[in-house]
Amino acid sequence: MKITGIETIAVRVGVDRRVTVKETKGFRFTSHLVVVVVKTDEGLYGVGEANGSADWSGETHVGAKQLIDHHMTPLLVGEDPREIRRCMKKLERIHANPFAKAAVEMALFDVLGKSLGAPLFRLLGGTVRSTTIPLRFPLMPVDPIEAGSVAAQVVAEGCRTVKVKVGRDELAADIERVGAVREAIGSDVRLTVDANGGWTVNDAIRIAPALEELGVAFMEQPVHRLDLDGLARVRANVRLPVMADEAIFTVQDALACIEKGAADIISVYPGKNGGIHQVVAIAALAEAAGVHCAIGSNLEWDIASAAMAHVAVALPNIHVERYAADVMGPNFHTERAILEPLESEVGWIKVPEGPGLGVEPDLEALEGLRA
Repeated sequence: MKITGIETIAVRVGVDRRVTVKETKGFRFTSHLVVVVVKTDEGLYGVGEANGSADWSGETHVGAKQLIDHHMTPLLVGEDPREIRRCMKKLERIHANPFAKAAVEMALFDVLGKSLGAPLFRLLGGTVRSTTIPLRFPLMPVDPIEAGSVAAQVVAEGCRTVKVKVGRDELAADIERVGAVREAIGSDVRLTVDANGGWTVNDAIRIAPALEELGVAFMEQPVHRLDLDGLARVRANVRLPVMADEAIFTVQDALACIEKGAADIISVYPGKNGGIHQVVAIAALAEAAGVHCAIGSNLEWDIASAAMAHVAVALPNIHVERYAADVMGPNFHTERAILEPLESEVGWIKVPEGPGLGVEPDLEALEGLRA
């Protein structure tokens, strides 16, 4: 089997974030994505999805499409798509761009799974947990009344973990927002916070006792992504577990984080880490060091969400039972990319069990969403 071509479809998809009308960093109301279709000489094809954003990963849908069309495709045409490691090794000469690389790798895995009649989680060794994954719902940094209202609503719909975005206001405002959410959801629902690198080291240390008093389970990326030493200082001076997200793009980032003792938990997912194989490597490295992993997200759409769900159920060190997964894209996007929607509600998502990623693209819908 040989790759005959790779088609890229740039699309624009609406996002309903349920709360507020102001678009700020990390809280988009439109997703610009690239759907990737790897075609073969045997009629099989595989699909993937690139979901980068300039202010988060440094990638855009325009750049990803150009990169795949003009640099990755020429390297891969004529290769056997089932030889995934060989194909991805050829793409190593292209610097960075993890979401674009992950999209191609997803499509290769999709071809492999279809050729064998096996779902992705089987290719990764089978399931180690239930194929229904608990999710954590992210709340934007809005006023306390609004945050509490939305939190109460999603809990009523079955969500058992709520994540509050912080780090964009004064510490007192962050505490007030988190407190309002805790009051709204009660003591039995798990509560976490995500600063997206918005606090200084001192701020993170200062606010931690108040968050602990409110029953916060862990703090995610409290300081800037490049400040691993600062992240380590936070972890050394607070009792709350610390999750590293933006700080960990590569296996080398994970190694540095572990060596510095900078995190209790590492957030992983294919787009950010440059592919499924890279997630496997980071999760295994972290497991050897006694560091847990969790599934994060960049608000992926249907195809990448399916890939993330497969990874979550197949890797022992991705502790979705404890931290819940961030695979919320299917619940937020207002249009679909696949013929059969993923089984998902506000509090859970079920891994598709068809061959490959287990999803089939809706080509007519994609045409209508072209950017």
